Amino acid sequence: MRRFLFSTALLLIVGSCATPPRPAPVTPRPMPTYVPAPTPSPTPTPLASDWRDWPVTPGDWVYRQDARGSIAFYGIVGSDAALTLRCDRAAGQLYLSKRDAAGAGTAITIRTSSALRTLAAQPTGGTQPYVAAALAPRDSLLDAIAFSRGRFIVEQPGQPPLVVPSWAEIGRVVEDCRG
Repeated sequence: MRRFLFSTALLLIVGSCATPPRPAPVTPRPMPTYVPAPTPSPTPTPLASDWRDWPVTPGDWVYRQDARGSIAFYGIVGSDAALTLRCDRAAGQLYLSKRDAAGAGTAITIRTSSALRTLAAQPTGGTQPYVAAALAPRDSLLDAIAFSRGRFIVEQPGQPPLVVPSWAEIGRVVEDCRG
């Protein structure tokens, strides 16, 4: 038993002299570097077969009156209008103008929920390239545009279609011209 006590005491003494293991030094991990994912080049999304399902062209309608009559602009506020409808009281005409980025000056096609018509368009001659088509104030196409179910389309060869909402500004300009 003495031997057992002596051995145990010796182990306790030797064990107490040993130094505890030191923890490994903490080294900070390097911060991961942020590498942005490459952005794919924008490719036009294919349009649905039914034009009524196409996304609306970004923008809003703005209505104004001036010395010539009234006008409604459609587009992004602060930039050139993509589409305008002007009542020229002196001429007794309504003018539907579309920005013409390609400078084609060709016909424009209007597609509504109840009508489809191609209009002869002429360059307006302004600093910004636009083409315009003249319409009589009582033209049924104006009613078809104003009362189209939610949207109408303005197409021109070689350019993406404008998908425009049918808001009240259209009807206001038409009614201003009809007097």
